[in-house]
Amino acid sequence: MSGIDRNITPDRRPSLVDRHLPNTPQVQRLLQREGRAHVFSDRQTLERVTQAIIKSGERTGIDDEEDDYERYGLYFPEAIGYIIRTDGSQTLLYYGEIKIVKTTGEYHAIPRTSPRRTC
Repeated sequence: MSGIDRNITPDRRPSLVDRHLPNTPQVQRLLQREGRAHVFSDRQTLERVTQAIIKSGERTGIDDEEDDYERYGLYFPEAIGYIIRTDGSQTLLYYGEIKIVKTTGEYHAIPRTSPRRTC
């Protein structure tokens, strides 16, 4: 089965959303701390990717006690974002993931290179 078939709610903490949008203070902090950041092309792309994953995404997370999240993802035919690095280089990203907190149902979207884990 594809898509997310349970009630979930967006995580409204701005820091989680803004860390995946270009030119935000959160991205600048990630660049300083980790040397790179995964960002969507823009907010509209983030919203489009989120809706597509909710509708058609495949479950990729393993439901075990060590992981507090469920993950669903989807590949896209066009780039949805990029990895930006402190040296200015970029890598295009074609995979989106929704990470859902198991206990609350709160979620946020992340642009990635590929699924984090497979079932």
